[in-house]
Amino acid sequence: MRRLLLIVGIASLAALAWSGMGLAGDSALKGEIKIDGSSTVYLISEAAATRFRKLHPKVNITVGIGGTGGGFKKFYNGETDISDASRRIKPNEVDECKKMGIEYVELQVAWDGLAVVIHKENDWATKMTVEQLKKIWHPDTAAKKWSDVDPNWPAEEIKLYGPGPDSGTFDYFTEVINGKERLSRRDFVADENDNALVQGVARNKTALGYFGLAYFEANKDKLQVVAVKGKGQKDYVIPTQKSVLEGDYTPLGRPLFIYVKKASLARPEIREFADYYTRRCKDLAEAVKYVPLDNRQQIRERKKLTTALKGI
Repeated sequence: MRRLLLIVGIASLAALAWSGMGLAGDSALKGEIKIDGSSTVYLISEAAATRFRKLHPKVNITVGIGGTGGGFKKFYNGETDISDASRRIKPNEVDECKKMGIEYVELQVAWDGLAVVIHKENDWATKMTVEQLKKIWHPDTAAKKWSDVDPNWPAEEIKLYGPGPDSGTFDYFTEVINGKERLSRRDFVADENDNALVQGVARNKTALGYFGLAYFEANKDKLQVVAVKGKGQKDYVIPTQKSVLEGDYTPLGRPLFIYVKKASLARPEIREFADYYTRRCKDLAEAVKYVPLDNRQQIRERKKLTTALKGI
């Protein structure tokens, strides 16, 4: 039975991939696609854009990194066609879209884990509990020195690096670690560019930071990742593709999305790009070291796009 279900799933995925929804192979396709939002999702969207440009060189695609919140502002203000998001759209953002008459389709394109990272020479904080992370990042318990977290750790200042308040990564981390979205100490180096955070932690032996798993995977020669133990968990877990997809890396595993305007889908270049993105999302995710959707999940997202296109 399992083999039969697998065959059926693969057949369904193939049928969706070759359903002719778009204009695949049309080298004359032209137009403009504007994307902005999450710096985490940027990696996969930029990879999609780079590959798509090779198929359709007359299509101009811009991909910005204004953060998830900043991206949604541009989205409902009519500045972009697609919004990259490392969290689901918030109720107030939904309301803003409704006010502007904007309808959209939410498409999951990959999974990610948030990596908590430290300097290569840090040999004391290689394992941390969620409670210890809260001691560091919650404004009411903000630990100034490593010894404030654990008396056996060095009495040295913790230098902190993290995403800024426009980032979905910031929203997600603060909610699962501190218990409330956007609740965080403010005395840390904030930057929407994850590469800047990588460099900051890599330069400071007593530093700690967090960002998407893909950025750690791309910089593991400069940093080391912390194994995290969630509430009620028996073991400390290192973020990997397997631990994220299987749900073992809790609470710091998360889905990644793109939001596509239905009005924009009426344009051939957007329709074809969305089709390409969802057909190739597994390859794209693997290329930038995110955790790809499984076959069942990819079929689900392809069906959501197909349904949205029928209404246009």
